[in-house]
Amino acid sequence: MQERHQNRNIYFKELSITSRNYFIPYIQYWHTIEAKMNVLEIGCGDGGNLLPFSEIGCNTVGVDIAQSRIKDAKTFFNESHAEGEFIAADIFKLKELEQNFDIIICHDVFEHITEKELFLSNLSKYLKPQGIVFMTFPAWQMPFGGHQQICRNQILSCLPFIHLFPTSIYRLLLKAFRADADCINELLSIKKTGVTVELFERLIKKKNLKILNRQLWFINPHYKIKFGLSPHKLNKMISEIPYLRNFASTSCFYILKQKE
Repeated sequence: MQERHQNRNIYFKELSITSRNYFIPYIQYWHTIEAKMNVLEIGCGDGGNLLPFSEIGCNTVGVDIAQSRIKDAKTFFNESHAEGEFIAADIFKLKELEQNFDIIICHDVFEHITEKELFLSNLSKYLKPQGIVFMTFPAWQMPFGGHQQICRNQILSCLPFIHLFPTSIYRLLLKAFRADADCINELLSIKKTGVTVELFERLIKKKNLKILNRQLWFINPHYKIKFGLSPHKLNKMISEIPYLRNFASTSCFYILKQKE
């Protein structure tokens, strides 16, 4: 397990840097970002992605099911002298939000969700008619698509592609490296809910959403701050090859909009 997974303040600051340097420029190409706009992040965690939007003057709202993450987000925003509203709740059960957001952010959340179709259907409830959704997720077959980097065992956390083993073998491997029960349960849960480019785009076609842009990354922009690696977009030709592209896409960026 990397230090950033234990020291949440480090993770908060790293996410804010990636959001400022890569997320905002990408979104701005498709939608203006300016003061007073309403920005919602679903699965906001510690709130790092929202900090640069708050600094611009946007009205930021973060929702996360984990109360501990929301508590940290409030603390980190206060320490950064930033304004933002944070709500600890299941987005499926939250009734107090209105269709009032110019931008909705779903960063590395979709791969954890079981009811994916319901999640996508609900996005329209919170989105203004001309608003956009910025969605990111790691393709399931990419080297660490199973999130094994969260394991405390340093060797296990660095093993690529092990999540692609059959469930029974994967479970035995995790136990062999003495992963704790909570970690094993989380990784096996992700194995059930992981998402590919093809699955995501099939689901989008069934909903009241359309894809304005897709950008697949060979080297995830967040790896710049995490590992010092320069972000690199996936080769355009490989990006168009179904299934194969999933093995090389460490992050998938999408801009979504409601169908007219």
